[in-house]
Amino acid sequence: MVDIRSDTVTKPTTEMREAMAAAAVGDDVYGEDPTVRELEELTAELMGKEDAVFVPTGSMSNQVAIRTHTEPGDLILTDHSAHLIRSEGGAAAALSGVTMKPLPGVDGVFTPADINNAIEPLHRFNPVTLSPRMRLLCVENTHNAGGGTVWPLEQIHAVATAAHAHGLVTHLDGARLWHATAASGVSEGTYAEPFDTVNVCFSKGLGAPVGSALAGPRDLIARSRRFKQQFGGGFRQAGILAAGALHALEHHRDDLVKDIKHARQFAAELEDLDGLEVDLDRVQSNIVRFSVQIMSAGDFVHRCHEQGVHMLPSGPHGIRAVLHRDVDTEDLNTALEVVTSVLHSSSTDLSPTSE
Repeated sequence: MVDIRSDTVTKPTTEMREAMAAAAVGDDVYGEDPTVRELEELTAELMGKEDAVFVPTGSMSNQVAIRTHTEPGDLILTDHSAHLIRSEGGAAAALSGVTMKPLPGVDGVFTPADINNAIEPLHRFNPVTLSPRMRLLCVENTHNAGGGTVWPLEQIHAVATAAHAHGLVTHLDGARLWHATAASGVSEGTYAEPFDTVNVCFSKGLGAPVGSALAGPRDLIARSRRFKQQFGGGFRQAGILAAGALHALEHHRDDLVKDIKHARQFAAELEDLDGLEVDLDRVQSNIVRFSVQIMSAGDFVHRCHEQGVHMLPSGPHGIRAVLHRDVDTEDLNTALEVVTSVLHSSSTDLSPTSE
């Protein structure tokens, strides 16, 4: 099976498993796990922040950040298709009592004008206590639902500056920030610099089995550790997991360039097939989104799965494929052959019969 539903399906390598088995451990709830602390210190260094906290998932990292920055009743600005809105189970409302105000971004990227337009109408009333407090701006880079969009660095600085001008704090959901760096050559720390906090994930393209981290100023990270515990994120001998993430950081980051190359190659081949539509300009990292015209997305995905290729439907006709370290050139060719076969058999099914 060639599984390109997501880069979350990656498996630990033999070397990663060996590093995990050999990890020095302690009780992380007491702050005594040396491997966890090593991972947190390295993550903070890479992000250009003072400290970091290791958590089980990217969603928890984002939610801990929200709870750290906000109070119940506050309002958060983020793109209308952000992971925070679409894929975290309404956790911001459930756990922090905050409301999301969606911004009209294009492929996940919005502008300072979008921020200004969202904020100013809330304060046209007197007294201002009628409006919720606008507190936090969240940016997602790369942007999953946008198709792996890599935010331009100047755009990041522009929206962060606009947010700070309105007194907002800022958070970067950088679950796939490693891919933004691989695609652009801009370091993770440079992307993270304008933000108060940043979330990064180790279990997607990097290939660790589990784990994310939240990085930021020392005082905020100290505060965030309480919310990590409240949300059920307290680890014991978590160094076994942290060792997998450390191995990924030390050995797998350079491989992301290959995944992006594969994504662009896959998209270019798809563009040549009748019955599909793909915008090559939107393939900026390791995610390929395309549409199938001659059948439903569900039918297309089902037929591909029957022939050994697993992708995800995204809307009535949209398909998502994510290239990752467990996909080699042979797998890529297999995926293209299966897609071609499914399209050909479908067009044959739809052809008028002769009498």
